Amino acid sequence: MNYPCTPDGRYFVVKGQLWRCSNPALDEALRQQLVNQLMDARRAVKAAKKSEDPEQLAGARAAVDQAKVALGERGPVWWDDGSPDFNQRQVRHTPYADWYQSLGL
Repeated sequence: MNYPCTPDGRYFVVKGQLWRCSNPALDEALRQQLVNQLMDARRAVKAAKKSEDPEQLAGARAAVDQAKVALGERGPVWWDDGSPDFNQRQVRHTPYADWYQSLGL
């Protein structure tokens, strides 16, 4: 499924909510390695939920967070122009509202 990406490439929109994109400056090999780590961590979350082990679940969730921070999807922003972060905000309450409305979705 395709999700619209903001004109500046910083976010994509899912159900009216902005989600930060990965840092486009990452080397492709490193990006792929981090994506693989993220997928492994997400599978570990699923397994931990199934096993009902709270320590395993906490560790797996920490691994997901670590991969997302490394990708630039969480943590400090990857752009350097001083613009604020609108990650996980409703697009209609951000400067991207007019752009999103113009898409007619």
